[in-house]
Amino acid sequence: MTDHPVTSTSAALADLGVTDDSLSPEQRAQLDQDGFVILVGHIPDDLLAAFRSRTDELLEQEGAAAGHEVPQGGGVAALADLLNKGEIFERCYTDPAVLAAARQVIGEEFRVNSLNYRASLPGQGHQGLHGDWDGAVPDGDFHILNSMWVLDDFTEDNGATRLVPGSHRSGRWPADELEQTTDDHPDQIYATAPAGSVIIFNAHVWHGGTLNRTQRRRRGMTMSFRRRDEPQQLDQAHYIRKAVYDRISPAQRFLLDV
Repeated sequence: MTDHPVTSTSAALADLGVTDDSLSPEQRAQLDQDGFVILVGHIPDDLLAAFRSRTDELLEQEGAAAGHEVPQGGGVAALADLLNKGEIFERCYTDPAVLAAARQVIGEEFRVNSLNYRASLPGQGHQGLHGDWDGAVPDGDFHILNSMWVLDDFTEDNGATRLVPGSHRSGRWPADELEQTTDDHPDQIYATAPAGSVIIFNAHVWHGGTLNRTQRRRRGMTMSFRRRDEPQQLDQAHYIRKAVYDRISPAQRFLLDV
């Protein structure tokens, strides 16, 4: 990374090491066709341990206020504004594979949307199928790329996210096909993955958390990006702390749009 001013997404991605090989041709094809790809073992063990430790620490510190910056509904333990709460979290929005996926799905002009933590609690977590946009879009007119950083094994028993492969290309919405969006969809799959994986998905894919039928929470972080000319879920310029701004590179500042 360099210290020169960065004024374009392409320059920022180059500075952060994003190349045409950051995703394989097979991964790119799956992301286009199915709308998701799972990178198993993508998070090094030491970083995974640090993510777990820091998020547990933040939950204890913030108490009842945890997650107040971006409310995420009931049945979960939540945190938000993580990019201001630990240098380790910067790894999530500077990861070359995730950035390559964002460019592929959204196009050249995108920026950070938010980084949140969400842990489905025992007996909780089931969601209706949805996309992270207000309704269906034409195939190819995509606005959001999301990535789930898997901090605990995602299994069919503990609330793994369900996805409907290819639904981002359908021009339809879950309510067009289901009487209740909380119902199972005949084409849905569970995005099961071992801890340390990253599940990258076009956020227009129909998806939703499922019921945690275990006695332990199921932890994950969601790192998302969206078109640069659209509002961020969390206004990074408003929230960024001076110490963070001073530490990060010009490429990172450009992606945060601060």
